[in-house]
Amino acid sequence: MINKVEICGVNTSKLPVLTSKEKDELFIKIKQGDEEARTEFIRGNLRLVLSVIQRFYGRGENADDLFQIGCIGLIKSIDNFDLSQGVQFSTYAVPMIIGEIRRYLRDNNSIRVSRSVRDLAYKTIQFKDKYNKENGREPSIEKIAKELGVEKEEIAASLDAIQDPVSLQEPIYNDGSESIYIMDQVKDTKNNDENWTETMTIAEALKKLTDKEKNIIVRRYFDGRTQMEVADEIGISQAQVSRLEKNALEHIKKYYK
Repeated sequence: MINKVEICGVNTSKLPVLTSKEKDELFIKIKQGDEEARTEFIRGNLRLVLSVIQRFYGRGENADDLFQIGCIGLIKSIDNFDLSQGVQFSTYAVPMIIGEIRRYLRDNNSIRVSRSVRDLAYKTIQFKDKYNKENGREPSIEKIAKELGVEKEEIAASLDAIQDPVSLQEPIYNDGSESIYIMDQVKDTKNNDENWTETMTIAEALKKLTDKEKNIIVRRYFDGRTQMEVADEIGISQAQVSRLEKNALEHIKKYYK
């Protein structure tokens, strides 16, 4: 799918790329009802759709189908985007496109969620969006439950039911040499100080590490921090934390061989 040049009759290798200035100018015309500007804006952002559908590669879905669904998400993004908010269009559009594709995959999944549960989840999402626009913040689950006349547990269960399962090995960042996976973002509450010392003399292994490596290992495996939290705390990028952590773990493994 990734290497497919023509999707839905569109030669993806010849798609135009719009500058930020061109996007802003076209968007102003779109809001004035200019259909030609709308068509040009859509075509100039089809590469965005392509970049999103690559995330769903390997699920056995037809590339043309995903592209069409992604375009629906793109069009919805254009209809709802507010230029005055000061954010890039792609920042707003990508989650919208992903959401549209996930809804398509969910509705066509062999594991079916009951219609009533899905309806409740969609009503919840609609209310959250409306409340957020009117009040500038997310509503509490208690407020949602009261508004929809159901129990809090039903709200939580319905939202869980429509979520796609995600592999812990799914990459969320790649800088060309190192990848960061979802599992790197998950806190570890089991590998605390007590459990580590029950299985090995970690203090001796830590002596073999540099100060920075030791600092990262302690925060990650003793304090239960995520890589993002460690990065923020010590002032380096998450990619650097990931690289240093892997090096440190390799040193520890060698120590215990």
